Amino acid sequence: MATTALSRLPELIRSTSARQVRLVCGVILFSYVVSHFLNHALGNISVDAMQIGVYYHTNFWQFLPVAIVFYGAALIHMGLGVYALFQRRQFRWRTIEPLQLVLGLSIPALVMAHVIGVRLGQTLYGHEKLYPQELYLFFVASSRIWTMTILLVVAWVHGCIGIYFWLRLKPFFIRAAPYLLAAAVLIPTLALLGIYQGGRSVAAESEDGEWRTHNLTQRQVGTVAEADTLDRITGGLTMGYIGLLGLVLLGRGVRSWRERRGGMIALSYGNGKTVRVPKGLSVLEASLRHNVPHASVCGGRARCSTCRIRIIGDHGTLPEPSQREAFVLARVGTADPSIRLACQLRPNADLSFFQLFMPHMLSANSHASSPARIGQERYLVSLFVDMRGSTQLAEKRLPFDTVFIVNRFLGAVSQAVIENGGQPNQFVGDGMLALFGLTCDPQDACRQALKAVAAIATHVDELNELLSHDLRQPIRFGIGVHGGEVIIGDIGYRDHIVFTALGDAVNVAARLQDITKTLACEAIVSEEVRQTAGLHEDALPQQEVAIRGRDEPMVVRVITDTRTLSALIAGGERVAA
Repeated sequence: MATTALSRLPELIRSTSARQVRLVCGVILFSYVVSHFLNHALGNISVDAMQIGVYYHTNFWQFLPVAIVFYGAALIHMGLGVYALFQRRQFRWRTIEPLQLVLGLSIPALVMAHVIGVRLGQTLYGHEKLYPQELYLFFVASSRIWTMTILLVVAWVHGCIGIYFWLRLKPFFIRAAPYLLAAAVLIPTLALLGIYQGGRSVAAESEDGEWRTHNLTQRQVGTVAEADTLDRITGGLTMGYIGLLGLVLLGRGVRSWRERRGGMIALSYGNGKTVRVPKGLSVLEASLRHNVPHASVCGGRARCSTCRIRIIGDHGTLPEPSQREAFVLARVGTADPSIRLACQLRPNADLSFFQLFMPHMLSANSHASSPARIGQERYLVSLFVDMRGSTQLAEKRLPFDTVFIVNRFLGAVSQAVIENGGQPNQFVGDGMLALFGLTCDPQDACRQALKAVAAIATHVDELNELLSHDLRQPIRFGIGVHGGEVIIGDIGYRDHIVFTALGDAVNVAARLQDITKTLACEAIVSEEVRQTAGLHEDALPQQEVAIRGRDEPMVVRVITDTRTLSALIAGGERVAA
């Protein structure tokens, strides 16, 4: 095991970028902020409750290994944030990225006084400032409560933006978003209310001389001279930090000046569009600067490959891919040296290229509203249903009558799918693909699909009865159901883009639907769906069938009459319960 871990270490290092390190450090810091906010929220109970909470809070975060990790994460996160300010040449000024930048850079300046007053005061002078002392200093001795309130809001918003950027492409984000939003609103609200209630309580108690004697001793709050020393240290460090930011901005200006003196290069997009930019800009930054649409889901963080470009002509003179770029390209199976990531490639000579992903839906200045629209791998159940005998139906009817009947059939099928939690996805002639599992787990998706199969039969029976005066024979159908990992996202070109699923599971469902004609049954369900749904092994007849494109036969369950599925699913749910 140890040998395996060591062998994977170079790959792990190669796949890790400065952004990922900053993300890990940010998550550690945000965990501290959540813990601190929950402690503040105890003020809605009492100051004593805050005191009890802070005992456990400080014991954990001041435990030496945890403290080393925490303070290390704080320094690294701040350092990488300042470095990102220097490194980034172009920002998405129409999104929340610059807001996150401004808030993040303002936190050290806002928190400096609190950290110096509490932590350094304890280290240098042995001060024991806890909630009674801090609340007294904020509410009674000064008006610093407003500075602290701004700090709390800034830190929380900055952290939430970072968490959003991190999680928005995760498969579970759509389901988790309402709960995350509720937490993002409730936690800071309760924390601020807790501080306010605790401050009111301390302000009232501080009018008692005995309270002051016990809570405002020299050991707890220090002397005026000690406070002046801490204030001078705070002022010096704050000015030093502001000076550091000034040096970074000056460095950016010097770099821009040197880049302009170093000459301009031409970037040709392969569609007749050419822009001139200074050397040193990435291709994606050049697109942003000149408002050229360029797909980039992750915002230039090298966490996706949607900004890929193919170099036209000689690519041998280009800079070698960084470790992060090489890792991403390897992950998507790209070995062609002419394919590069636009967010990482910084050409130093004229370059011609074309984009591999059309930016009609994902421009350089916009993010997709849903991760699933971008492209995502997840478990889905595909249900393919086809109307039997539509050709014979059309031979003896007017075209509009045929279209009317087919539309009624597809409407009945779609209604059954929607009623059972699925989504009608594609209509191909008189057939339809439906997807289950976009908002639920695999077991529920399989159960929903089987329920939809039974509901389709019911709805088609009702349609047959309604159209009995016009049909020579009842409408029949065939259904194939299979589940597995597929790729979902927006597929198409320009105005003809649709959300759909691609993968073996979809193809197998279509093949199973075709086989229903040979086996003279109404539906065929894969063994995968039967097992995941939790149906008993003897619930449905088993058979092996040959699937076109597969070497081995596939075990399936044959359903001659789909109306019998309702009782089987209900029985399976009772057993599971």
